[in-house]
Amino acid sequence: MRRRDVLAGAGLAAGASLSFPAPVIAQGIRQLTMVTDHPEGPGMLPSARRLAQTITEASHGRIRIEVSASGAVVRPFETFDAVQSGLVEMFHSHIGYFAKKSSAFHFYSGVPYGFTANELFAWVRFGGGQELWDALCGQFNIKPLLSSSTGTQMGGWFTHEMTSAQGFKGLRYRMAEPGAEVFRQLGATVVLLPGAEIVQSLRSGAIDACEWIGPWMDMAMGLHQAASYYYYPGWQEAGTAIALGINKRVWESLDESDQRLIEAAAASEYAVSLAEFNTNNALALRRLRAEGTVKIRKFDDAMLRAFAEISKDVVAKAGSGDEFSGRIYRSYLDFRTLIREWSDIAEGAYLGIRMFR
Repeated sequence: MRRRDVLAGAGLAAGASLSFPAPVIAQGIRQLTMVTDHPEGPGMLPSARRLAQTITEASHGRIRIEVSASGAVVRPFETFDAVQSGLVEMFHSHIGYFAKKSSAFHFYSGVPYGFTANELFAWVRFGGGQELWDALCGQFNIKPLLSSSTGTQMGGWFTHEMTSAQGFKGLRYRMAEPGAEVFRQLGATVVLLPGAEIVQSLRSGAIDACEWIGPWMDMAMGLHQAASYYYYPGWQEAGTAIALGINKRVWESLDESDQRLIEAAAASEYAVSLAEFNTNNALALRRLRAEGTVKIRKFDDAMLRAFAEISKDVVAKAGSGDEFSGRIYRSYLDFRTLIREWSDIAEGAYLGIRMFR
């Protein structure tokens, strides 16, 4: 019987308190299980496996981690509950998937007009974000760490040209929250389909548009063969992060040196995965342009202003769910104001002048 069948039989739900054996410890070796919400393929699942391998090698084999693809051990999106209960020791996932537990999780995965990947990492590591995240996830018996990043995403795929914000009225769009709420307020019908269903849904006309990640992952899925218009920038997810979640009792049972080792490995994988996504997105974009069948367009300024105006209220709502959400939202706003003063005259200004070379 697979562990996901155990979940079904037990009726596992948020906040469930179940008793399971501690991680296997034999001859000084700890065998842990990491469940993910990533399907087989490039990008995120290889990142999770690379992280596990780094931890194993850095610990000289004392910590061994078995990584599973989405659905292999527990059902998709039950990964958080599985780690919370102690059924498994770790998850690797987009923590925004679990926003029903706390809307504040969105701030650690990506919000509209939010942090870039570098800014998010700066807030979490040096701006007080980690301490607040620890307190929030501690309520669910989980120790969270940033562990991977897709970087800035694209705005999305459309079967027809978008000329104004009014064009979103009646549009059938696949998008994740909280960006989905922005299009919902513009009159779109928003659905959250599993990745495996997106291409067929576009081809059949079940949806008119979707967003996924960026050129690398989007082309691997075949989205460029199902829609003709590809829009940027990815205002809805400027620096999307993936979290490593560790059962808190397991985390506290580790030696402090092993805790520091896992923290370092997760930080390393965040940087490595970001570099990998940036490189492969650049290569994929070049291939896409060379093929010449897809029209790559920028959302016009009027549309971007409309998205931004609605996003203010959407993000504020994500920060109003409970006491922790409010504290995290205020910290996010304070650090965003601070970091923008530097980002705008540093990397932002530099990118604006690089066209002169």
